[in-house]
Amino acid sequence: MSEKINAYINRYRKIVDEELVQHIESLPIPEQLKQSMLYSVEAGGKRLRPVLLIASFESFADEFNRALSSCIALELIHTYSLIHDDLPAMDDDDYRRGKPTNHKVFDEATAILAGDALLTYSFELIAQDPLLNNNQKVEIIKMLSATSGPKGMVAGQILDMEAETRQVKIEELENIHALKTGKLLEFAMSAGGYLGGASESQLQHLKQFAYYLGLIFQVQDDILDVTGDQEKLGKPVGSDENNHKSTYPKLLGLDGAMDKKKDYVEKAYLELENAGARSAVLKDLTHYFSNRDH
Repeated sequence: MSEKINAYINRYRKIVDEELVQHIESLPIPEQLKQSMLYSVEAGGKRLRPVLLIASFESFADEFNRALSSCIALELIHTYSLIHDDLPAMDDDDYRRGKPTNHKVFDEATAILAGDALLTYSFELIAQDPLLNNNQKVEIIKMLSATSGPKGMVAGQILDMEAETRQVKIEELENIHALKTGKLLEFAMSAGGYLGGASESQLQHLKQFAYYLGLIFQVQDDILDVTGDQEKLGKPVGSDENNHKSTYPKLLGLDGAMDKKKDYVEKAYLELENAGARSAVLKDLTHYFSNRDH
């Protein structure tokens, strides 16, 4: 990864990290709930989803502050989904980003409620943003609820669980990940483009770009589960196999998975070109997504 894109990610990650903690710490809520929410929010990560949202916004406009509440809301929802994913009833994971999962540090009931709180607070945060007009608030909330809800991420999560007990075809695997991973990326691209003033045609290309980016992210995740470094990943290598998950390497072999990833990258670049994004940051981020080691 180039120094330029590394600096870009680190710059906005720092801003997002500070905003996340500030918002949650300021809430007048029970201390156990607050600490559980903060534990997962502060667990780390590169904040790639909000960084993508900002990059999408900056492809069409300046002064990213109007997109900041959408970034924070997106990361709150992503964090809630990780808390719930790790629960014994879901993936039953003991570690996340090298640290014990939320339900291991607190308890299952608290972890569930912390996830619920992060989810619902995300919409309140957008609704009270003084930099957005009412039409923008409604549109962003509509986008976020659609991409994270029963037609989006949640649908992908249940399809992913159902697929654990049987072999799926590559088309079905793509659909699962387009929902589970890709839909939040779709929100990042759509919300950023919308607030930045992108046209309807440009927004459609950004959505299609997000579709391929989600698949790139997931196929690389699957490859890392086979070839990655446990210390860098922050979780055991081979957990997908242990959980009987259908993955790209399992269906296509490792070389086939890498070839499929290259195909997704080429298609993503084409959608970016058609979207007329004015900067190269989104292309650089695509390269990062496809080559990350954790």
